[in-house]
Amino acid sequence: MTSVPAQLFTVLVSLLLVLPAVEAVEAGDAIILFLGVVLCITGICACLGVYARKKNGEV
Repeated sequence: MTSVPAQLFTVLVSLLLVLPAVEAVEAGDAIILFLGVVLCITGICACLGVYARKKNGEV
């Protein structure tokens, strides 16, 4: 089994090899993608916070 840094390096290299095929993405698409990722992460953290409060009986 390979180490985690080696796996991460392999994933990053494979993503970099795919990037030239995605040259048609404009700046607006990248901004919307970034905002979507941020909103998804925020939503997941909010749901985890509500779950933790309910589990502790604070709500």
